[in-house]
Order: sequence, then C-alpha cells, then structure tokens
Amino acid sequence: MENWTKRVFLIAGLCLPLTAVAEEDAVQVIEPDLERREIKTAAIDTENFEIGPYAGALSIQDFNSSEVYGLRAAYHVTENAFIEATYGRSEGDLTSFERLSGGSPLLSDEDREFTYYDLSLGWNVLPGEIFIGSKYAFNSSVYFLTGIGGTEFAGDNWFTVNVGAGFRLLFTDWLALRLEVRDHIFDRDTFGERETAHNIEITTGFTVFF
Repeated sequence: MENWTKRVFLIAGLCLPLTAVAEEDAVQVIEPDLERREIKTAAIDTENFEIGPYAGALSIQDFNSSEVYGLRAAYHVTENAFIEATYGRSEGDLTSFERLSGGSPLLSDEDREFTYYDLSLGWNVLPGEIFIGSKYAFNSSVYFLTGIGGTEFAGDNWFTVNVGAGFRLLFTDWLALRLEVRDHIFDRDTFGERETAHNIEITTGFTVFF
C-alpha cells in the first residue's frame, strides 16, 4: 500500500512540470495583421416638416379648366404617414350654357373665384429609388392621401372631401419634387338642383424639409 502511494505522488510530481511547460508554450503562433477601419455612422435625418408651393390645372365641373396655385405644409408623423394642410386658389371660367346662350353670366367675377383649404392624411405606399446613370440614385415614393376641408365658390362655402395620389422624388435630404392628382368633391346647388361636383386637380411643385 505504501509503495502504491509513493507511485501516485511520483507521477503527480512528474506531471506538474510538464503542465507548466505546456502553458508556457501555449502562445499564439500566428498574429493576424488586420487593418482597422474607422467606421462613421451615417447621420439620420430628423427633418419632419415639409413645405412648398405648387401650381397646375384645376378642372372645375361645368366651369372648364383653369390655372391653380397654392401652398402645402406637411408634418411626417412616421416614415410612412404624414399630415398635410393645403391652401389653393383658382377661377371658374364660363359654362357651356353661358358661351352658347350669349346671355348674362350666371356668376359674377367675384363668385367665380375658387378657393379651397384641406387637411389630409397621407400614406407612403411604394418607397423606392430612381437611378440616373450608374452614379446617381434618388429616393422616391408613391403616396395616397385623403382629407376634408372647405371650398368657397359660387357665393357659398361647401364642405369638401378630397382624395388623391402623388409621387415624391427627393433630390437631397431637404429638397423634393412632387407630382400630384386630387379630386375635390362637394355637393352644390349652383344650378338649382343639388349635385355632387368632382373637381380634378393636377399639380407639381418643389418642397423643402426642415
């Protein structure tokens, strides 16, 4: 028994120096020569407000098409949703009846002024990019919007619902081009009978973000 115990201690004594040598030899032989890159995190734009003028054509039902111009201001609640207020002005032309009859006009010049103001909710549905050549890429989006407001025309103020769609092209993080089509819908009784009037508007304009 005594001899067996001596053998155990002898083996343990021999193993300890070998373990120490192994630990000293456990040095990383290959040291990778890596070039550390300095990474710059892209700044995230925080511009949520958008404002700009627009101009185009407005087809006033029964009063032909006329020039329209206005101002839009939007607040982008999220990346996809935004709230927009618009104010526009146009002028109704002569109706077909007035042109053919040659009689007195149905409306005065003041009553032909077409003024509207809307508050709408917009939604970006197709965000993407447009490539020009091999070096330039611009962010873009197709959006839908709808809202309510009022229209002053023919001597009265009409509650108005608007629906439309548009295309936004961002040249930079603060400048965008917008193309838009809207329908301003309201019930009127200008000719004695109540009817629903659809007034199609096509506009374009630049907006800035801040």
